[in-house]
Amino acid sequence: MQIGPYRLDNPVILAPMAGVTDRPFRILCKRLGAGLAVSEMLSSNPRVWNSRKSRQRMDHLGEPGIRSVQIAGADPELMAQAARVNVDNGAQIIDINMGCPAKKVNKKLAGSALMQDPSLVARILEAVVNAVDVPVTLKMRTGWAPEHRNAVMIAKLAEQAGIQALAVHGRTRACMYKGEAEYQTIAAVKQAVTIPVIANGDIISPEKAKQVLEQTQADAIMIGRAAQGNPWLFGQINHYLETGERLNPPPKQDVTQVMKEHLENLYRFYGEHLGVRIARKHVGWYANNHTDAATFRRDFNRLESASAQMAAIDHF
Repeated sequence: MQIGPYRLDNPVILAPMAGVTDRPFRILCKRLGAGLAVSEMLSSNPRVWNSRKSRQRMDHLGEPGIRSVQIAGADPELMAQAARVNVDNGAQIIDINMGCPAKKVNKKLAGSALMQDPSLVARILEAVVNAVDVPVTLKMRTGWAPEHRNAVMIAKLAEQAGIQALAVHGRTRACMYKGEAEYQTIAAVKQAVTIPVIANGDIISPEKAKQVLEQTQADAIMIGRAAQGNPWLFGQINHYLETGERLNPPPKQDVTQVMKEHLENLYRFYGEHLGVRIARKHVGWYANNHTDAATFRRDFNRLESASAQMAAIDHF
């Protein structure tokens, strides 16, 4: 798959997720097979750019592969400014967030709320595309509500504005993450435009990845929540798409090694105090499919030092 001048190694992409796809997780997922890893969204409001959280979201130091940064907002001028700042900081692709269903984002008329206002969408897309010399992509949903699915119209606006790839989550904003993703709208988007289309939503296995690619005829797939605690999914999907064979789950020693590597990078990136706290949710996801996971999570969440967390992983 090609996005502007950039050719992806494979068609399996890590979705941007606030509080999840930080630099340590992106690097890990790329190493384990993600063809592209999109950063967590950064607000277009310049007043928050000097906060610790925003500075860390803008940090791509030493990050391998193509650097794709997602921005969120509802003001065309501020979105254009945010795009320029992130390109100056090393972004090679700018992604526009029009898929987030969170209330705190939508009440500012950003995220998926933008799908209610196609004229504003067009102004934002044109402003961002004209502001930078790197490819601009768009992540959206199928519409605002099931009775208001307008993804095909928005996709055509995006193509006209110069957007170079679209990622479509197979739910409306009203659906949040409930129920099952529907892929008919993604297929309709793919038929309506000539730019690459990425299918997103409920892709949790190699078999489901192949099914969604065939059903939608999309150019790539995007993995979100299914990658939490399972970064091996990218390599498993790639292997299945190439060979039709399913890889065995990683052996316990590999799982332990990856968990420890991930935690060490979190401590290094955030500092031990904050890194220990952020590690808790990731380790909780890693432990989900293991026996006694609930007991382990409860005990692990009480640990207050990096050394205690690492020892607990070895013991578990």
